[in-house]
This record gives sequence, structure tokens and C-alpha cells, in this order.
Amino acid sequence: MKPVEEYILKQSEPFKSIIMHLQILIETNFAEVDLQFKWKMPFYYLNEKPFCYLNPSKKKGYVDVGFYTNSELQKFNEFVISDKRKVVKSLRYKEVSDIDAEVLVSVLAEAYQQTTKGFFGK
Repeated sequence: MKPVEEYILKQSEPFKSIIMHLQILIETNFAEVDLQFKWKMPFYYLNEKPFCYLNPSKKKGYVDVGFYTNSELQKFNEFVISDKRKVVKSLRYKEVSDIDAEVLVSVLAEAYQQTTKGFFGK
């Protein structure tokens, strides 16, 4: 078993269910991503560039789906949290039922476009 799989399966509820649901949505809609275990969390890479991460914050009670964007998003920007971060933005989920697949996929699609356009300088 890969370290990232082991990490996900060891999470307590509701974090494990949230992460697994997010994993299905991300991998279904972005088949070319590669799930790795980086910085002690599940991290998706796209063409060897960071794409998004899944960070369960037990202290704060949510799973943070962090992604990189250097601009305001065109769609669903009202759901995106920046917390004064300049490049990293996120969507946060406390329960599986909080996940709106349309919002998640749309936001990640914009981050995907920036990643594939060379936002990270490769």
C-alpha cells in the first residue's frame, strides 16, 4: 500500500469519507493527475507540477482542498478562501454533504488551466 493510501485510510471520520469523496471527484474529472504523499498530506501533481492538496485540519474541523491560482477565479469565487494567502486558495468541507461537485470541479478546472499554462515556470 502506498503511503498516501495508508494516510487516507487512517483518518478519522468524517475526514476519511470527505477525502475519499474528493479523491473520486478529482480523479474522475482530471484523469492525468498523480496522487502523491508530500508534506505529510495527499497532494495531486499534474505533469510534475503541484495541482492541489487535501489537508484535513482536525483542530479546525474541515478538509482543506488547496490549489494554486495567481488570479481571481471567474466562477464560484465566492466559495474560495484565501486567508490572506497570495497564491494558494482553498475550498473547505466539514461534511461530505457540503461538497458541491459542480463548484469543486469548476474551481479546479480553472486552477488546472493555470497549471497547464505554465504558472509554475516549467
